[in-house]
Amino acid sequence: MQARGARLRCAAVVVAAGMIVAGCGAGEDSATGLTDAIGTTSDINPMDRSALREGGNLRLATTSYPANWNTLSNDGNDGEIADILRPAMPRSFEIDAAGKLTLDTDYFTGAELTSTNPMRVTYTINPKAVWSDGSPITWEDIASQANALSGRDKRYLIAITNGFEFVEKVERGVDDRQAILHFSTPFADWRGQFAGNASLYPKSVTSTPEAFNTSLADAMGLTSGPFMITGTDRAQGRITLGRDPRWWGDKPVLDTITYSVLDHSAWVQALQNNELDLVRLATVDDVKTVRGTEGLVVRRAPGNRWRHITFNGAPGSILADQGVRVAISKAIDRKGIVTALQNGLVENPQPLNNHVFLQGQEGYRDNSLGFDPEAAARELDALGWVRNGDVREKDGRKLVIRDVMYNDPTWVQVAQIIQQNLAAIGVGLTIDTKPAAGYFTDVIQPGDFDAAQFVFQGDPFPLSSLRQIYFYDPNDLQGNYGRIGSPELNALIERTLTELDPQKSIELANEVDRKVFEEGHSLPLMQSDGSVGARTTLANIGSPGLASYDYTKIGFTK
Repeated sequence: MQARGARLRCAAVVVAAGMIVAGCGAGEDSATGLTDAIGTTSDINPMDRSALREGGNLRLATTSYPANWNTLSNDGNDGEIADILRPAMPRSFEIDAAGKLTLDTDYFTGAELTSTNPMRVTYTINPKAVWSDGSPITWEDIASQANALSGRDKRYLIAITNGFEFVEKVERGVDDRQAILHFSTPFADWRGQFAGNASLYPKSVTSTPEAFNTSLADAMGLTSGPFMITGTDRAQGRITLGRDPRWWGDKPVLDTITYSVLDHSAWVQALQNNELDLVRLATVDDVKTVRGTEGLVVRRAPGNRWRHITFNGAPGSILADQGVRVAISKAIDRKGIVTALQNGLVENPQPLNNHVFLQGQEGYRDNSLGFDPEAAARELDALGWVRNGDVREKDGRKLVIRDVMYNDPTWVQVAQIIQQNLAAIGVGLTIDTKPAAGYFTDVIQPGDFDAAQFVFQGDPFPLSSLRQIYFYDPNDLQGNYGRIGSPELNALIERTLTELDPQKSIELANEVDRKVFEEGHSLPLMQSDGSVGARTTLANIGSPGLASYDYTKIGFTK
């Protein structure tokens, strides 16, 4: 919601979080980061187009080849895929570093709340807006996507309803370039339905369950943006975007953007070797390495990504009991984890204590249950998990959990700290690392874990993801990979989503957050410090904070 400013939702899952431990320690001895709050800054080396050289290739990296190019689907619900497609797909609003929204007039000349009782939203499409084959973007594209994401047809394997469960119908407006959304009940974050991490797809992708689920599994279809997918090579791990000749907006500075599939542990070295132009950083050694390399610079604004642990509460799992999940949550020293990982990157590392809001944002409160290993031990005793040597047992079953993560040194470091924490209360933890390829489709979505570590990436529309991740419907899991929830939490989420008063929705969202902690659903660990390494000559891209990029302005200085 624009009125609430800079807040994030966890609408797209990012494989592996992109965090690495670099072996090189060269550069400045001090790597102390900034301490400003999210929602106020970006660090992208802003430059006027006149200062940039025409053309060029921007070289970026991704950890795995897309499993499905439809980011609205469960298989494609990956922040890295969304990043690749961002310069090629329509969105309704641009976002600045403070989370303020501005209508993206390349695609829409209007996006307005035209009635509150009943609620109606009217989108007017730019008459110049076309898909990459030259066909116009019309109200039918909006109507088709609204229907697909409504959740009414369970054959659509959707990642998120995004508020479309409240849209009872979409009608044609004054012409084919206008869509009127009729809501059965108010929806607070309506501005995010085609913005932030949610882009508009053509009706050819959303018109049938089969098209939605599988038509983009092997290749991207129609796009609409300054860039389009011009080449893919799954075997070589290469994705190329080039200028779309049908683009009606400002001409892009760059000729091409190239993504290479590369294990995250190699990103910093590839940047040093002039094989990449921009990478995410996570450790003091990463920062020192970049600062100590000629031609490179560290750019930083507080990030919108956050690490967490998702627990598996499915029937029969070792963590099916809510009390066990809560006890284990209390035994994990999140302050110790964030200190180990971020000391030197930020002045006073603090764990993230909210599932909805990030530190520094309006609405952020500490709703966590706190670090209390003594209470955790007592609670496990009361639940009948008796310590027998190093590990507790109950009914002949040992309390050992399998922690699954992308095979990355930093994730393993987090797991090792948790392993030590849990050993102190008689709980065993097995560290189970997985490759990036198939991590979500083969491991996380089927629930092949007791605990799982990954990263959520947000945008300024947090409320719709409450339903995506914390609402429990066994027939429509969406992003609730741990299969945890309750009727009470579901009802509270529904109340929050339909509350149009900004302050009341903040209060309700914090009630949701506390209930999520009490369910033992998941445990937030830390917010990204937002550090990236970049070429000194790279402009209008870097560490954006909440802001969206203008891909027509990204380029290299003369």
